[in-house]
Amino acid sequence: MVNVALSIAGSEASGGAGAQTDIKTFHQLGTFGATALTCIVSFDPKNDWGHRFVPVEPQVIADQIEAATAVHDIDTVKIGMLGTPATIETVAEALKAGNFKNVVVDPVLICKGQEAGAALDTDNALKEKVLPYATVITPNVFEASALSGVEVTDLDSLKEAAKVIHERSGAAVVAKGGAVLPGDQAIDVLYDGEEYTEYASPKIGERYVSGAGCTLAAAITAELAKGASVRDAVAVAKRVVTSAIENRVTPHTPFDEVYQGEYRG
Repeated sequence: MVNVALSIAGSEASGGAGAQTDIKTFHQLGTFGATALTCIVSFDPKNDWGHRFVPVEPQVIADQIEAATAVHDIDTVKIGMLGTPATIETVAEALKAGNFKNVVVDPVLICKGQEAGAALDTDNALKEKVLPYATVITPNVFEASALSGVEVTDLDSLKEAAKVIHERSGAAVVAKGGAVLPGDQAIDVLYDGEEYTEYASPKIGERYVSGAGCTLAAAITAELAKGASVRDAVAVAKRVVTSAIENRVTPHTPFDEVYQGEYRG
């Protein structure tokens, strides 16, 4: 029997992030992937590779989730880019109705602290309406700081932020230090409410690698769909994302993109 996981995420046309990366990661780990696209994102080569963002209509998102969960028995879901309060409302309703066993939320925050209005409203809606359904949350350094109110500058503050997010959500938290924190190790921390587990690997290269966060969360999702514990799922995910960064694709952009195809487990 092949296990199935559902990615509720955006489409990223270059293939280096979003639902495309989720599906490739699921497949690499022997999990069948279904998708519900929330938005269409494409880089703009004429505008410093900025993001062009087009939301999918809420009813279309709901229809996709309905179809995927009718076709397959799905108990494990990964949430990626949502992008608007209307999308978040639709996804939250689906999470409530679905009563999924595992909900992995990669909390893509869009407000960097300066924007008023729509960006902040979207992030607040994500915190209020989606995070309560999460069983695992995978924030990067910026997101961990924003969700916890802790300024993350080192491993100790990353752990503190993970604990605060857990206390607020009840979810296991995988706080990703990645290449941002000082030192020669890329360190991620799992806090499950009882103890911390550190996952470290040497930092690789100098350029930013798009899709690393998507890959890590998708690998956790794939392993949970197969019945792994959270701790074991994160261990596999760390190996997968390290391989994806080591074997990165170097495109025409100022950043590289992950490639999952060399991972052999």
